[in-house]
Amino acid sequence: MSLYKVAEHIFEVKFNTSANAEKSEPVLLENYSPFKLEYQKAKPVFSLEIFSEAFPKETTEETRQVDEGQEIICGKTLDGNFTFSFFCDKRHAGTLLCNTDFNKGQLYFPQALESIKLQTFALNNSLMVLYALATANMQTALFHSAVIKNNGKGYMFLGKSGTGKSTHARLWLKHIEGSELLNDDNPVVRITEEGIRVYGSPWSGKTPCYKNESVALAGIVDLSQAPYNKIEQLHGIKAYLPLLYSISGMRWNKTLADGLHQTQNTLAGNIPIWHLDCLPDKDAARLCFENIKG
Repeated sequence: MSLYKVAEHIFEVKFNTSANAEKSEPVLLENYSPFKLEYQKAKPVFSLEIFSEAFPKETTEETRQVDEGQEIICGKTLDGNFTFSFFCDKRHAGTLLCNTDFNKGQLYFPQALESIKLQTFALNNSLMVLYALATANMQTALFHSAVIKNNGKGYMFLGKSGTGKSTHARLWLKHIEGSELLNDDNPVVRITEEGIRVYGSPWSGKTPCYKNESVALAGIVDLSQAPYNKIEQLHGIKAYLPLLYSISGMRWNKTLADGLHQTQNTLAGNIPIWHLDCLPDKDAARLCFENIKG
């Protein structure tokens, strides 16, 4: 069993004897090493156990998500527990079974699956799903975003896949002095007694960036591609909407949706949110920085 702490939330990962832990664990959990705990008294928010055997239950499909060759089929077992089956390039990588409280999960790799790439894909997705759902009512949100640190503050770039979040972050790194990448794909935002903070995570998309660090969140920018550079601050429902499509969660589950709604309301009311129409150039980065740095 291994313990990890991401954005102050602790979770545990256990390899069942069927999963050949000695061979797989160091490779599959390499990007989690900055977040590993040796010992902790606090109760984990969730636990995940990993098996290399056939999925044991019959399921029915509720919905599915498809994005850039990756597919997640969300369903339920006959006894009402939740399932998530992960596919990469149409190959089945694994199925996650979790209880209705999302504090216990079991990941089943297909018995014949020997691809470390597919196993890592299923494991990362299982942990992201459990993390997002288990913390949804804890003033915590797992974002689809790139984050830059600059002078002790964090700035998040949102947008649909292909919008240019990573590109804009790289422009900041190149042209805005004092910039540093905190996470390139899946940071965590928490509302704490000390304020609203953004955290690095073990999940960072195509750019390896697994930093166990956090900074105060100072601004959020929703990006759109355009043949010009223009920025405006958003208010009210216009500020809320970019958060809605950028936060991971089961929107069809009322309890989880209510928790995320409260977090989004707090963010929209307390963090400056901007929309940037932009070209992929240094002028866009400078325009953005000059407007949101305050």
